[in-house]
Amino acid sequence: MARIVVIGAGMGAMTAAARLAVAGHRVVVHERAATYGGALGRVERDGFGFDTGPSVLHLPAVYRDLFVKTGKQPLEDCVELSQIEPAVRHVFADGTTTDLPNASRGGVGEALDATLGAGAGARWSAFMNRAREAWDRTRRPLLEEPLWPNWRVLAEREPYPSVAEKRLLRRERRATTLAEIAAFELGGEPRLTALLEHFALARGLDPRTAPASAAVLPYMEQTFGTWAAHGGMRALATAVYERCLARKVEFAFASAVVRIVEKGGRAAGVELADGTVVDADFVVAGVAPDVLARLLPGAGTRGADEVPPQSGLPSRLTVLLALRGARPKEAPHRTVVHAADRATELDSLFGDRPATPTRPTSAATVTVTRPDDSTSRPDADHEAVTLTATVPAAPDSPDEASREASAVQAESLITHAERAIPDLRDRLLWHEVRAPADIAEATGADGGSVPAPSLAAADGRRLHPGNSARVEGLFTVGGWSHPGGGLPHAGMSGALVAGLIVEGPEFQGSQ
Repeated sequence: MARIVVIGAGMGAMTAAARLAVAGHRVVVHERAATYGGALGRVERDGFGFDTGPSVLHLPAVYRDLFVKTGKQPLEDCVELSQIEPAVRHVFADGTTTDLPNASRGGVGEALDATLGAGAGARWSAFMNRAREAWDRTRRPLLEEPLWPNWRVLAEREPYPSVAEKRLLRRERRATTLAEIAAFELGGEPRLTALLEHFALARGLDPRTAPASAAVLPYMEQTFGTWAAHGGMRALATAVYERCLARKVEFAFASAVVRIVEKGGRAAGVELADGTVVDADFVVAGVAPDVLARLLPGAGTRGADEVPPQSGLPSRLTVLLALRGARPKEAPHRTVVHAADRATELDSLFGDRPATPTRPTSAATVTVTRPDDSTSRPDADHEAVTLTATVPAAPDSPDEASREASAVQAESLITHAERAIPDLRDRLLWHEVRAPADIAEATGADGGSVPAPSLAAADGRRLHPGNSARVEGLFTVGGWSHPGGGLPHAGMSGALVAGLIVEGPEFQGSQ
């Protein structure tokens, strides 16, 4: 039985902890905050309840596998999950609205034909068929296996089978980015373009530079479905935490780790803020790279030929709205209200002169979440709504000016959301803002940056470091490690780390 210290109680860290405990190890989790769940936070006020992180789950099979492997109670006995219908409503810049059904590629095609015109569904379906090939080619190495030592094979080969566009007297061209897929294969139709590019934008990626392999993002969502949890996604975090407790994982909250102890070139424990040293045979760090660098300089990924570090990722702005009046029965769980000027939005986030928290842009695509969940409201005559937008990361030292600017942009998001809820202002009781600075404080990530999922191609710029660190006995888990950000990816990361510790370097991933 090995002694294992886990730094952080995020979803990836807890997934690893539960699996390691089942394997017979003694696992202690040290979390600097007062609670578990990482990004899956929750705010409760006046009987209203809000998720402050992801509001839906894709690929629930990741957590079903965790519960099967760590106990007798399946996931559905611990969390009430339901597929939402429709999966999402899109409100485009020209006012066109379309509802896309859940886990029905044929239904999506029919919906697009009905609202965007004949042929739109066929174009999208043909694209999704090619996206499936990219998924099949990358699923195991990107999601189910430790990052290969020869990871450059993933970096240099574009798995998306783009269609060659033949041009008279000019060389044919193929799409290498998500934006080029929209231009070359979706005919540049502005609403199809907005639909496709949203999958990148929502994950903090610039569709103009995101590799064509990002086609796996819409494929995953529209093929495997979108799920909500009774009690919000925080309920999933609670279920994983309780599974850890059932497997005798120990938790120490408000217990900040200030240093990873190294002896003889190997991780040997951690030092806490009060000076206590906790010995360990293995250390699992569920923290951002900059935090890891402070805990143990030089503890990056193993090997000289390393994955390029991801940088310049944006953050998120979340606005929590308490509304008077009942939630309409026909209201969708999730609505994406697209920016009127997408080019301005992308330039403000990723251009040469990006917006900043002190100089925000009014052009933003907003996701409006309206859960049909009794735990989110004090009674049936009220409704809880959450607005989310991708925004620039916070400055190194957030000040009152940056927070005031976030408040100004929150007002802009509320105005934008009125396209989905026309009587929003009239029903508004109060609202709270969760700015990038709040994410930075909760996660320790510079500027509150949010990690994106790993993607193939793009010279490795969209891969994340492997889970084995340069220091023996130290492993990294969570969104800043392979296979990257996102709720399903966090669970996969925990499974990979547990496998590497239990089975050693020969571990080849789940079968």
